[in-house]
Amino acid sequence: MGRQKKTGLILTGGGARAAYQVGVLQAISEILWEAGWPPARNPFDIICGTSAGAINATALACRADNFGEGVQKLLDVWQNIEVAQVYRADSLGVLRSGARWLSLLSFGWLLRKWRAAPPASLLDNTPLVGLLHRMLDLPRLDAVLSEGLLHALAVTASSYTAGNHLTFYQSAADIAPWVRMQRLALQDQIGVEHLLASSAIPFIFPPTPLYLGGHREFCGDGSMRQLAPISPAIHLGARKVLVVGAGRLTEAPRADGGDEQGTARHPSLAQIAGHAMSSIFLDSLAVDIERLERVNKTLSLLPEALLEQTPLKPVRLLVIAPSERLDDIASRHVGSLPAPIRTLLSGIGATEKRGAALASYLLFESSYTCDLIRLGQRDTQARKEDVLAFFES
Repeated sequence: MGRQKKTGLILTGGGARAAYQVGVLQAISEILWEAGWPPARNPFDIICGTSAGAINATALACRADNFGEGVQKLLDVWQNIEVAQVYRADSLGVLRSGARWLSLLSFGWLLRKWRAAPPASLLDNTPLVGLLHRMLDLPRLDAVLSEGLLHALAVTASSYTAGNHLTFYQSAADIAPWVRMQRLALQDQIGVEHLLASSAIPFIFPPTPLYLGGHREFCGDGSMRQLAPISPAIHLGARKVLVVGAGRLTEAPRADGGDEQGTARHPSLAQIAGHAMSSIFLDSLAVDIERLERVNKTLSLLPEALLEQTPLKPVRLLVIAPSERLDDIASRHVGSLPAPIRTLLSGIGATEKRGAALASYLLFESSYTCDLIRLGQRDTQARKEDVLAFFES
């Protein structure tokens, strides 16, 4: 790609919340098509993803030779998704993972005496492997990179073994890896195992082993310890970055604590878990956006001579994030979860409105994801002028 300023796309994490990203991408495709762009033209040189956003990013990158087709493929998946395509939702599967995992938390000392093999997570995401193979066309990814239709793809994970945040990137160009405090970049062939690791929500899904430099490390969700979510795109050469969030970046606190009774009560386990998830998936992005805007403002004050001497360059930024609380939307769709999952989640309060934040990450059901897709479309169409200005159409 010979564009002077490379354009990057950042798709953040958030489990089922990633359906919102698909609505944003569909609206961008429509806005650019109306502005005269060919439907197949890929507007992004660099695509980066984390957690479920890494899955969307890789599926889109595989079809960088036909952006419209890539977006449609994502729409087909997310508009027809079911929990059973992502994790086991049958009674036996829930008993083997979730019920045993919760029992281990309560009676771990006793179960250890019985030498019971402890489950690795609350849910078994084995079905996700099949879904990834249906979504991705990895040989096509190699082709679009070698043909220059895409500059780079990056996905992130977090190593439980070494404690580092990892960025795996694939590019036909020779891009030197970077190292920062507790952050490593590794050039690699992106595969299903990287996406399983990147989307392994802590406690919910099991860690995935990855081989790094000849040794094995167990890795989990890329949103953990992700201090600078936008930095991979910048390191890979982006000078314009579109960020699609998976939750509202600024949230006014509720006086009622999110309780349908209108009176704050002691938080349930699900409410605490949802709060922790928001810290993992949302807070670092908001901080990084603020940091980037501050750097841009500082650079704008420098005279041209000094600006040429600094390695820092201004980065144009466009952020599109949900205009509504996704946990509120999730609370309206909890009933669509399979009965064994509802039973499991009700035990920790995730089926109540105040605990719906946790459910919002696990609600891989089309009634919920279609609502998020429509929200993404509306939010992006409301920013149409900003989108056109960003792409300079």
